[in-house]
Amino acid sequence: MSDRAVSVVRAGALTTVQDRGRPGHAHLGVPRSGALDAPAAGLVNRLVGNGPDAAVLETTLDGCALRPRSDVTVAVGGAPCRVTVDGRPAAWGAPVRVRAGTLLDIGPAVRGVRTYVALAGGVIVEPVLGSRSADLLSGLGPAPLTDGTVLPLGRERVPHARVDVAPQPAPPAELVLRVTLGPRDDWFTPDALRAFTSRTFLVSSASNRIGLRTEGPALERARGGELASEGMVLGAVQVPPAGRPVVFLADHPTTGGYPVIGVVRAGDLAAAAQAAPGTPVRFVAVRRR
Repeated sequence: MSDRAVSVVRAGALTTVQDRGRPGHAHLGVPRSGALDAPAAGLVNRLVGNGPDAAVLETTLDGCALRPRSDVTVAVGGAPCRVTVDGRPAAWGAPVRVRAGTLLDIGPAVRGVRTYVALAGGVIVEPVLGSRSADLLSGLGPAPLTDGTVLPLGRERVPHARVDVAPQPAPPAELVLRVTLGPRDDWFTPDALRAFTSRTFLVSSASNRIGLRTEGPALERARGGELASEGMVLGAVQVPPAGRPVVFLADHPTTGGYPVIGVVRAGDLAAAAQAAPGTPVRFVAVRRR
């Protein structure tokens, strides 16, 4: 194997390879996937001189540790965390040159959930349907990283950005999600619709890349019976029988049989990716465009 590679020393709770995903395959039952916090992934790619389609690492809560086989420029962003190289503090949110054989440690998220690690040249795993993203629901793409995994890297092609630190939005203290009601809002009582758009929910610890689950008031249905399975989109808010809304994220199923009370605006989903368990959630109804 080429020396353009990194070894995974500590994989963490869940670290996956992600890029911009594989849109356009829902008719085949394949979700979009891709980085949940797309702006954060795009920023760290720009900081190391990568193109927008380069694959990065997405860590969850407790970070990861890597040992490069050759010198490489790295940038860490998304959820704030402590970054060290061989135990010495290194910059978060800025390009860092990491020498071959040293240990790059991305610590636990201080706030938020998901931290992104871009390596100059990008992670060059085998693409599936045009994407290198790991999809936890379908199993497409590379498996979540484990200790000892070796990841090949592409060649560095352009100089990295010259910045001291790149501004990034803080993880939300309160998650406000703009939602367009429908298409199945008529399956819920008027009281349930008022509760959905006026009450406060909490992010559940059962949330994952498939969906942001919530805790809070149960939304009562106006009708019984089952809904025939129908297509699901990114940001759809599905309400299972227990009545607690679930916001579908990048690895969501492409069909489902529970009613969708509304759809979250795409621009709000990056913040949802960084909302830690216990974060208050409010759904704000907006008109259709």
